[in-house]
Amino acid sequence: MPALPSSLITSLSCAPALTVPETAGGLPAALAGLPDPRARRGVRHRLVVVVTAAVCAVVAGYRSYAAIAEWVADVPAATALALGMTPDRRPSEAMIRRLLQAMDPQLLTAAIGVWLAERGTANTSTADRAIAVDGKTLRGSRTPGTAARHVMTACDQSTGVVLASIDVDGKTNEITRFAPLLDQISDVRGTVITADALHCQRDHVAYLTERGAHWILTVKGNQPSLHRQLAGLPWRAVPDATRDTDRGHGRREIRSLKILTISTGIDFPHAAQAIQIRRRRRRLDQPKRFTTETVYAITDLHVHQAKPAQLAAWIRSHWSIENKIHWVRDVTYDEDRSQIRTGTGPEVMAALRNAAIGAIRLTGATNIAAANRHHARDSTRPLALLGIT
Repeated sequence: MPALPSSLITSLSCAPALTVPETAGGLPAALAGLPDPRARRGVRHRLVVVVTAAVCAVVAGYRSYAAIAEWVADVPAATALALGMTPDRRPSEAMIRRLLQAMDPQLLTAAIGVWLAERGTANTSTADRAIAVDGKTLRGSRTPGTAARHVMTACDQSTGVVLASIDVDGKTNEITRFAPLLDQISDVRGTVITADALHCQRDHVAYLTERGAHWILTVKGNQPSLHRQLAGLPWRAVPDATRDTDRGHGRREIRSLKILTISTGIDFPHAAQAIQIRRRRRRLDQPKRFTTETVYAITDLHVHQAKPAQLAAWIRSHWSIENKIHWVRDVTYDEDRSQIRTGTGPEVMAALRNAAIGAIRLTGATNIAAANRHHARDSTRPLALLGIT
């Protein structure tokens, strides 16, 4: 006997029955090729069904294994049928937990990333595509005897969709995982890869050049010789290529960008242009106190390949990934206080959150918390979002 619908989910007792997605497109089709880590004997619920239901629950704002199981138990029979479940035999919390703790998060992220990328490019041009590479520590996964897990992701700048993800364990670091991460993306030809100063590495540039990708890399103290060379360029004689002002959060920020074409004197392979970004900030209640930050970057893009405004947009969008993905997971989904620690559970839950955030952003929504509440009020809404109905 299925549980009664909760107050957050609309009862569909009077609604027409939804079809079981045996050949449906959407997320279930994208997940169909994932390997099931369970022994074949005794499997009652297909991996595609359980993972799709979990993503639906996360879209509705649910954060834990127990909460996902409650969403599954509470949805009306018509919704359960649409997901591919028998209404009177639904996945339990223990079954959901064991499966998600054993899945390969890298394959899961790749499958979801391909699906979201196809949706994201359906109505937009793929020209001038940029992918940001960034890492995040899953602080909630820390235990008394182990360090917190660290995950590095590749994210489409324009849509905020995570395209690939890879675990960075304690025996290595982000530098060695850069190429394996981007290897998960089948084609990066003509794509601009942006990364922070840690990835300003000659090996990375050689790898990206071999794959036909362009790059914009921040330069800081980890490359002291290169940083000195860039800082020593005649920036005072160079006019601002772009300049803009922004107000918000009780402060004013003035951003300017200068560009110099590199001919000689910069010891870095394939470097075509040097970039200086200067940010001056002041609090609105302290009009005479400015703080100034100067950052340098380098790129293989030539003048005819990217205008200054486009370079400025790519650099700024790379920094905004922190707000689009990481901040939402930490604040809206409370990831840093998550108690999920066993197996691959932390990385898999991060992949489910990325899937929910990406699918919501592709609808044009910017307030993820409001979108979670919207989808929690009607169990058919997450299905429609994921292409099931």
